[in-house]
Amino acid sequence: MKIIPLITEYLRVIIQKYPKEDQILFNNKLIELKKDNFQILTPQLAEAYKSICFIDGGEAEILKAGNFSLSFIRVAAICFNNNKKKFSHKKEFFLLTTSTVQNEEVYFQSKIFGDKLIDESDLFVSSRDETIRQGLERAAPSKIASQARRFAELSLAINIESISSKKPDFIVLDGNLESTYKNEDKYISRLPTHTSALAKTSNLFTINGNSPNAFLKERAPSGCWSYSLDENNSFVNLSSRAQHVFRFSGNQSVLPCLLDNCSDSTFLGYPYGLILVDQLARISNNEKSLIKSKILLDKKNSSFLSYLNTANAHDILDRMG
Repeated sequence: MKIIPLITEYLRVIIQKYPKEDQILFNNKLIELKKDNFQILTPQLAEAYKSICFIDGGEAEILKAGNFSLSFIRVAAICFNNNKKKFSHKKEFFLLTTSTVQNEEVYFQSKIFGDKLIDESDLFVSSRDETIRQGLERAAPSKIASQARRFAELSLAINIESISSKKPDFIVLDGNLESTYKNEDKYISRLPTHTSALAKTSNLFTINGNSPNAFLKERAPSGCWSYSLDENNSFVNLSSRAQHVFRFSGNQSVLPCLLDNCSDSTFLGYPYGLILVDQLARISNNEKSLIKSKILLDKKNSSFLSYLNTANAHDILDRMG
């Protein structure tokens, strides 16, 4: 396609125009990005190999309609000691979210079937709540599943010490420690002080519109490093051969202890513990299909079909494509 070179040339020009010096606006504070502020990370900085517990979650929507959604959610933990896997644990539940009207407003209410890690009342939310709605449109009931999964991950982190045979020195979550949902602060405020999180993506920008991840990567020293934005937030590179810079939040004492866990060739610089726990929590398409078939093949559930047909038009076109 002759148009592709025009697009790539246009993008190269934009990237080349970014200034050599930049700043990032973070938590209403302007932070200058300087080469002198990189901190070198080495395994020797760790006092000893620490026990680290990694936590992640997965979800799959089983039934989807305009006024209800049934999702299957699984959260998991894998603990390492001396960089060896010692313990794994998972919790799972179904979440049925339905719509209800109160004071002429549509709300979502949810019922949990299975492991109750979170309070159902924390998921009662207006369909117009700004943390879940889509632009100016009401949110779909399926949005509540992501909220429930997030709360369940945090709840597992809060309670992992009572589940694990040995109290972990550190807890590492996939994602970040910022509150983005209604009632999420209730869980974040109860996290142990040795909790941290590693985010594969970042929506932060420099004041010139550049990506701070790319900006720092181009100016970083060789080896592993961190670049602090404040006491609890930084960008990190956890392998000398890594191509990715991640956003880190929480207790930074864990960073040197993570280095030996970040050498797996499938994703250099990303903790192997987070790779494993992602696999443990992930819900495959096969698993999703089996659950859905079991529900829909039951003749007693035939009344569901008229509701599901209001939401599956896109699925039909996707199968045609």
